[in-house]
Amino acid sequence: MTSRRRFLAGLLATGLVPKPTWADAGSPQYLSAGALPDGSYVLCGIGAANDVLFQIPLPARGHAAAAHPTRPEAVAFARRPGTFAIVIDCVTGMEKSNMSAPEGRHFYGHGAFSADGHWLFTTENDFEAGQGRVGVWDVQAGYRRVDEFASGGVGPHEIKRMPGTDTLVIANGGIDTHPDSGRTKLNIATMAPNLTYIQDGQIVDSVALSHDLHKNSIRHIDIADGQVAFGMQWQGDGEQNVLAGLHRQGEAINLLTAPDAQSRQLRGYVGSIAFSRGGKHIAVTSPVGGVTQVYDVASNALSYQIIAPDAGGVAARGTGFIITNGQGQLGQIDQGALHLGAGSSLAWDNHIVPVGV
Repeated sequence: MTSRRRFLAGLLATGLVPKPTWADAGSPQYLSAGALPDGSYVLCGIGAANDVLFQIPLPARGHAAAAHPTRPEAVAFARRPGTFAIVIDCVTGMEKSNMSAPEGRHFYGHGAFSADGHWLFTTENDFEAGQGRVGVWDVQAGYRRVDEFASGGVGPHEIKRMPGTDTLVIANGGIDTHPDSGRTKLNIATMAPNLTYIQDGQIVDSVALSHDLHKNSIRHIDIADGQVAFGMQWQGDGEQNVLAGLHRQGEAINLLTAPDAQSRQLRGYVGSIAFSRGGKHIAVTSPVGGVTQVYDVASNALSYQIIAPDAGGVAARGTGFIITNGQGQLGQIDQGALHLGAGSSLAWDNHIVPVGV
């Protein structure tokens, strides 16, 4: 793959080939950040056979990535509260641009492209004001920052675009942090997480949890059939048995339920969430609890649970899900069973991001 990249890079430089597509990068199905045994970090492309098609160096630990909708180009985001985002040509393996958060800001590890790929939107913290912002970057101008707007809350984490539109949905986790305090959470008593929908920089809908759940930080989201699935991380005392929910714009939140014994096994922490293809099921991982749960969307109730130690990333695959863990394994969840591949030298990070959705 490395020699092929060099060959294509040379042709591109001479203008002798058409514009590259994701097929020229090996047709990766997913992107995921990982750590190598020597302490270095990479962004990887994962193929249809659960094979690693490429691994490209990162300057520090990554969190999630955003895949350009048409070009074989990815943006790898630093783990919160990082200030870098690297734009990578996945054909050549070369860094195209290095995005830096403006002074007084840090990234939250996620971003989303507009439908046409002309704009990149990044979740950010204005840490002096204690408010969430969304940065707007002009892709055609080499990822130049051109605008920003309010995220609709505090601590915006994951951001996604509603399919077929340019409406953005943002998981505002509600937690205020400041670089002087590292990852210390500064406002647990007053935190107010929400889901916010934004179109053309303007808030068009926002929904919050009931007061008894206000310490449930909304962190991660996925979208199918116009519905948003969201996963949460409990910041209060004691146990919390409600850690995921569903929302459709303009309607009320529906919380996903499970028997108390299974809910407790998440240990108050959802690491990632994903709809199945077709949107009939939702998978939530808990690397802290060492389990992955699959819920039925029609009933809003738990279908089954799988023991999955240190599992973080999850995404739709086939009739089930692909899953990653910190031991370098890629696995498949299908018909209530987990099938893990052999481990590798990579320790996968929190998320696995589909390409081309």
